[in-house]
Amino acid sequence: MIAKIICYALNGLEGVPVEVETDVNKGVPSYDMVGLPDTAVKESKERVRSALKNSGLLFPMNRITINFAPADIKKEGAGFDLAVAVSLLKASEQLVGVEMGDTVFLGELALNGDLRPIAGLLPILISAKGHGFNRFIIPAGNAKEARFLGGAEIYPAHTLVEVVRHLVGTHPIEPLAAVEFVPHAGAKTSADLKFVKGQPMARRALEIAVAGGHNLLMVGPPGTGKTMIARCLPTVMPDLSFNEALEITKIHSVAGVLGEEGIVSERPFRTPHHTATTVSMCGGGNKIVHPGEISLAHGGVLFLDELPEYKRSTLEALRQPLEDGKITVSRAGGTFTFPARFMLCASMNPCPCGNYGSSERTCSCTPAEIRRYKRKVSGPLLDRIDLQVEVDDVAYDDLASTEMQENSADVKERVDAARRIQRSRYEQYGINTNAEMGEREIVAFGGLSREGDEILRNAFERMHLSARARSRIIKVARTIADLDGSEQILPRHVFEAVSYRIFDKIG
Repeated sequence: MIAKIICYALNGLEGVPVEVETDVNKGVPSYDMVGLPDTAVKESKERVRSALKNSGLLFPMNRITINFAPADIKKEGAGFDLAVAVSLLKASEQLVGVEMGDTVFLGELALNGDLRPIAGLLPILISAKGHGFNRFIIPAGNAKEARFLGGAEIYPAHTLVEVVRHLVGTHPIEPLAAVEFVPHAGAKTSADLKFVKGQPMARRALEIAVAGGHNLLMVGPPGTGKTMIARCLPTVMPDLSFNEALEITKIHSVAGVLGEEGIVSERPFRTPHHTATTVSMCGGGNKIVHPGEISLAHGGVLFLDELPEYKRSTLEALRQPLEDGKITVSRAGGTFTFPARFMLCASMNPCPCGNYGSSERTCSCTPAEIRRYKRKVSGPLLDRIDLQVEVDDVAYDDLASTEMQENSADVKERVDAARRIQRSRYEQYGINTNAEMGEREIVAFGGLSREGDEILRNAFERMHLSARARSRIIKVARTIADLDGSEQILPRHVFEAVSYRIFDKIG
């Protein structure tokens, strides 16, 4: 007898339907799998055999052939175990009269018949729902992740026996109740801008960067608060919408780093160490391709502390994602595209000893050493960083002062107001922030007055700016105007935006 069961495979962040066809016939006992299964799928033979026997079910001692269709797509991982087990039961006539053609089966089996959770469940469910499937049987360990998907019947099972009893109708499994997404009111961190002493320019640059989704670089001596300021970023980021949370959760689910909540409810803040490889930053892998740090930072912040210490090749790999908002990873197993729309925040010292330009400390580096140090970060990468600010030493009286600065909640209110303006403005353009503006949007919304254009022209000629730098200055000026509640970009907005290009000024 032939049985056909629906399962799903992952291709990047998209689910691909796979039909598990099982043929049980008379003959010399054998167990063959075809359809490009990888080692983990082939090993399901022993997992399924033991799970059936230890669950009190019959494993057919016949000639068994299992085909994973379509045969030209490589099947990877242990998520096919449950579908294989159910198809064997159906083909061996242990589930007579049970119809399950519209049900998708997902899960890994333990030897005792327990169902184990799988990575990447949410993108599979979303893809399957888009293909017209609305009934799923999944491991109970994935229930928290699946409960946010509405409009579908999702049955969480703990064991293979539970699945069989549900299918025959003796002990139906209670479907998951859909849960409404509630974003965190604030990031779960003790950082707050009220604890940052001094540094008014860096604080202002951080507010502008978050308000418009711009990239930020802080340059200054060690111990001046660059890292502390960066760690305040999550406290002023806008709350996630449900669609944003789903997209970020899909990435984290595929990477296998989803938290206990089952959904990402606050914007990511990724801080890879400077020894991170290009593959760990961009994504990849020998067999299964996983998203890298820049995709895990999608919708949030990628913080690179001590920027020149990262490998040159790793930094250069950021250039294309910073422009396109996505990363394409090509490997022998295929080509995969992951979203990578993140805000880059970086910090660095101005020289090897860290004291160049300090008002309080003496630099011991030679001019050649300073130039060599700065060249570790390429000009094209710096060109893509919209705001570049100097962070100098803070006076002792400011550090000892008990007076608190403006807190993160107040800054977040202004950021949220500016983001609302941008969402309304770009509603018909498919973007959300000023940083995402292309030339079409710059022409429509980035118009400068004659005085503002003259300020930008002088800066362009004196600082030898590139065409990209000019566009990014206009985007930053647009954000400053939004924070001011101004429909027009005024000359003072352009002047302030130009002041955040320190590398163009000091070379």
